[in-house]
Amino acid sequence: MLILIGAFIVIASTLGGFMIAGGNPVVLLHVSEFVVILGVALGVVVIASPMHTMIELVHKMKQALVGKHTTKADYMELLKMLYEVFMVGRRNGLIALEEHVMNPGQSAIFAKYPSFTSNKEQMEFFLNGIKPVIDGKIKPDQLEDLMTAEMKARDEEKSHPVHLLGMVGDSLPAIGIVAAVLGIINTMSAIADGPEAVGAKVAAALTGTLLGIFVAYGFVIPLGVRINGINQGENQVLRCIMSAVSGFAKGLAPLTAVEVARRSLDSTVQPGSDELETTLKAMPTVK
Repeated sequence: MLILIGAFIVIASTLGGFMIAGGNPVVLLHVSEFVVILGVALGVVVIASPMHTMIELVHKMKQALVGKHTTKADYMELLKMLYEVFMVGRRNGLIALEEHVMNPGQSAIFAKYPSFTSNKEQMEFFLNGIKPVIDGKIKPDQLEDLMTAEMKARDEEKSHPVHLLGMVGDSLPAIGIVAAVLGIINTMSAIADGPEAVGAKVAAALTGTLLGIFVAYGFVIPLGVRINGINQGENQVLRCIMSAVSGFAKGLAPLTAVEVARRSLDSTVQPGSDELETTLKAMPTVK
């Protein structure tokens, strides 16, 4: 919703200022300029990126439009899940976690936390981190490096749409100039039609330059920044999981491992220490 409000403010401010100065918004509506600028921008996207990046870009744009993000309640659910898993491992031995990790869809623990299990990336990251601990295939002090490498790879993959939007945003002013030059060429062929016809065509050409700059700095570049913020929020969830799992692998008590994870969060979504401890201690006895 906020992204729509922002778009409205951008458009209303631009057109409002133009009208206050005595301009008529209708003179800005030149379909040919829209076709050239938006068409070339779309072509640039197709040329510059593979199909999976374009699909991810569409997904991220929808996500930005919806405005869904990880809330404090989501983090509380995540921390509760981590605590319950760690308690089972502490009380019954790591081997007791194998049935949950190998068949997460049948796990009685994971079934309690649908908002976490429904996120494929978070679920995979957690399972990839906890499995080596259960199998004993890695030393506890090596686990954090392993999870960090995976998190960096995921972050790099998610940054491709951001880089793509940044490139398009940088290109749009130049694409606007291309549209303007095409308009001037068209104007030169109409000089014999008189000043009125020439003036209309020059106005159309200048609109191309305006549109390229307007779309770049009013929409495309801010959208890239918004998507980057979404990515950072998703990475924060992964860091939270990594802090808890690596701490538990090193021998921290479940409550301490979860507290370390809590402290890795931004203050805007971080549950209070006392609130978290009270919630965890009030949970049913984990078996």
